[in-house]
Amino acid sequence: MRCPPVSERRQRFNETFKEETVKFVQEQTKSLPQIAEELNIPVGTLRQWMGKYRKLENEPLASGDTLREQAHTITQQEREITDLKMEIDILKKAMHIFSKARN
Repeated sequence: MRCPPVSERRQRFNETFKEETVKFVQEQTKSLPQIAEELNIPVGTLRQWMGKYRKLENEPLASGDTLREQAHTITQQEREITDLKMEIDILKKAMHIFSKARN
């Protein structure tokens, strides 16, 4: 019996490699297909590993600090929008008053 060509042989990876690869994937901003191509691992295999070894603490957006910062930024932006709307209303009233004074 002959061995299959090198390109058809299945690769074997240990658990540590899989865990580290999933951690690496979670820290990247690239797409899963891009990472799979770089690592020469099928996308389906990476998806399976993600399902099995994924830990949310390795994902930057899952950080509590990041969520608090985003909430704080949103609150600041909402205040600024409210202030700007008030300023626009005041300017509209002032424009109306000054336009009446000329007539």
